[in-house]
Amino acid sequence: MSQESSLPQHVRTTEMFLRLYVLLAQYLDRCRSEDMSSSSLSEVEFQKHLNETKSTLANLLSTNRIVPDKVEQEYNRVMKCGESLAANPGDAELKGVVDQEKEVLRIKTLALSDLLAVFRSA
Repeated sequence: MSQESSLPQHVRTTEMFLRLYVLLAQYLDRCRSEDMSSSSLSEVEFQKHLNETKSTLANLLSTNRIVPDKVEQEYNRVMKCGESLAANPGDAELKGVVDQEKEVLRIKTLALSDLLAVFRSA
């Protein structure tokens, strides 16, 4: 039995939320960066990881009636924000919006990291 399949559902779900938020923050960083070639992953590989994580989280949340829609809305909002900035890299207002989105993701990541540490120590 693999370590992942032996983890309780709430731990796996928390890990996937954490991974999604980290990847979304990285996506915004990539959109804000002038030189996307400096990244270790190609855009195709990065998008593959992001989509796989989103899909895995959707499967884990499939029994919940509310949260999957919230996650989808947040995902779409962040992606649209990043795409807008990538299309208009000099737009100071869009940079401000990206910074706000990144701060929200940072706070969620911090909270989920702490929660995951508590779950793993229990």
